[in-house]
Amino acid sequence: MAIDDGFESELNFSIDLARRAGAIIKEASAKRWQNANVQIDSSKKNRVDLVTETDQRVEKVVKEAIAQTFPQHKFIGEESFAAGEKAELTDEPTFIVDPIDGTTNFAHGFPWCCISIGLAYKKQPVLGVIYNPFLELLYSARKGHGAWLNESTRLPLSHPNPLPLASLGDAVICVEWGSDRSKAVMEAKGESFTRLAGDPTQVKGGIMAHSLRSLGSAALNYCAVAAGQMDLYHEIGCWAWDVTGGAAIAREAGAKVYARNGKELQGDDLMGHHFLVVRAIAPTDSETSEQVQDRIVKEFMGAVTEYDV
Repeated sequence: MAIDDGFESELNFSIDLARRAGAIIKEASAKRWQNANVQIDSSKKNRVDLVTETDQRVEKVVKEAIAQTFPQHKFIGEESFAAGEKAELTDEPTFIVDPIDGTTNFAHGFPWCCISIGLAYKKQPVLGVIYNPFLELLYSARKGHGAWLNESTRLPLSHPNPLPLASLGDAVICVEWGSDRSKAVMEAKGESFTRLAGDPTQVKGGIMAHSLRSLGSAALNYCAVAAGQMDLYHEIGCWAWDVTGGAAIAREAGAKVYARNGKELQGDDLMGHHFLVVRAIAPTDSETSEQVQDRIVKEFMGAVTEYDV
């Protein structure tokens, strides 16, 4: 079967599927809180078991729907990988899915989580649909056709005029603590966060950015950058299912997506674990938009400590 490079049918399918999955996620959350006063077992294991059950249920629905509608496409999913399936990215169209991104938020009833459906072709993100069912936020994009909020508002929210960003010190930066809380990782992150937030008169290498934000969902962080609500987002330790959909949306909103050491995302970088995205930025008198983005990234990479995963 010939590949449709426009992926319009995949986009429409993914939007419908994300809404179906979102209904399942909301239902599971409601049941958790309805049973909150039932003293059966309030241990952490019980809470994690609920999240796992919902993750698996959503991914099963998504995976089966994709196999039925697009049997020629490959599939990579977080839960499938956790169950032992090989996650191999090739040049073929590949759906890459996180059934619930922001599982800690989901478990605690914080409404900042989503389903993320991405499509990669020739190892590059070409389509993204990210849906937060609690706040009714649906982000979508396919390559060459722009990024949209709720299918009606073009991204970034300031479209067609991206906002300026003079320096990293003027930025609101998304960072995350992640699941690896080992001493070495915590020290690396602590050093980075201190330099990004610290007063340069007292912190060596301090940037004193406007603020740091840790919201708990990689996919929604990408959407916030795409919308222009956050200036950049950096995390080490993400997986392809965390970022593919968001990367497609961000690129279509004029953002630039980077991998390890601040190089532009390409090739097999989706299967790596180092990700950085910078929003669309207005050009200056002496720089193009992309040159400003690259300059901001260079400044950022000089302030953070990279490490292996």
